[in-house]
Amino acid sequence: MDFILDEDQQAIAGLTADVLRRESEPDAAWRALAKAGLLSLALPAELDGDGLGVAEVAVVLTEVGRAAAPLPALATLALGVLPVEHLGGADQRAELLPDVSCGDAVLTAALHEPSDPLTTRPATTATGGSGDWLLTGVKTAVPYAATARRVLVPASMPGGTGVFLVNPAGAGVTLTATRTATGAPEYTMRLTGAPVAESGLLDTRVPGESVAVLHRYALAGAVALGDGALAGALALTTGHLGTREQFGRPLATFQAVAQEIADVYIASRTVHLAALSAAWRLASGLDPDGELDIAAYWLAEEAPRAMAACHHLHGGLGVDADYPLHRYSSLVKDLARAVGGAATRLDRLGELVGGA
Repeated sequence: MDFILDEDQQAIAGLTADVLRRESEPDAAWRALAKAGLLSLALPAELDGDGLGVAEVAVVLTEVGRAAAPLPALATLALGVLPVEHLGGADQRAELLPDVSCGDAVLTAALHEPSDPLTTRPATTATGGSGDWLLTGVKTAVPYAATARRVLVPASMPGGTGVFLVNPAGAGVTLTATRTATGAPEYTMRLTGAPVAESGLLDTRVPGESVAVLHRYALAGAVALGDGALAGALALTTGHLGTREQFGRPLATFQAVAQEIADVYIASRTVHLAALSAAWRLASGLDPDGELDIAAYWLAEEAPRAMAACHHLHGGLGVDADYPLHRYSSLVKDLARAVGGAATRLDRLGELVGGA
């Protein structure tokens, strides 16, 4: 199967990389991505978008990862734009997506609960009351929650589960900042009867399907970002090995070094193929769950090991906080946690294969 990027996707990759090379300051880079039309790829034509989908968004996220750029790209595009475009009604899309496309708004999602990453049976509940839904529960590891226009919150409701558009600055919502490896903003969100209007409930035509859609886009986005991060670290490390000399020879000429960097290359190519395959199946309307779990497992299991090897191959330089390698390894740590960890992904894959 040929996963070579088509001409449009190659152009998107090149444009994203060019923008990120020119703009290193996060706010300026985010605005530049918006100005270049890279935040509106998945918007419909009636909202001045390109009508593209997850495959093209994944290309953008891969380049963001390759640059290890500290941007709300995963949260806004994969956790926000794609599920709102897929599940949202015309009014919901018109309210939220145009401001995102011009860089004026951030979206995110609350995927995790205490001891239950990417929960499919949320302990958070939504009950009806005086015309509004009232949400109660605790969500963990919510990226960019404090600055988000809306947070997509899965909750159990009569008849199944749904995804609600919650205002993080609204009544009944408390945010507590938590630490991340990269330093990116992340929060625990406590909901205490937080009101959400009926218009803030995303599509529930198939009970539970909205949560599955949200998780699929989240995993596809995370593995695309991780694919880029691992490729960026590999490029940084091979450049170092090709120029740094020891005993009068480049480090790359030593057999042990060559074997170790080869293992990193294999891990990078495996994550790359798995990420492309998962995004392709999702974009093609095929069942992507097995591919997504495989890709997320490889990211959580193999990418941190590969990053450790990159640090080792850099020697003392690898622990210098002023050297960019730590940005890649920190990003991979956060992404491994974001997909639920290797054991969780392997368990989910086992359930899928076993028909549970």
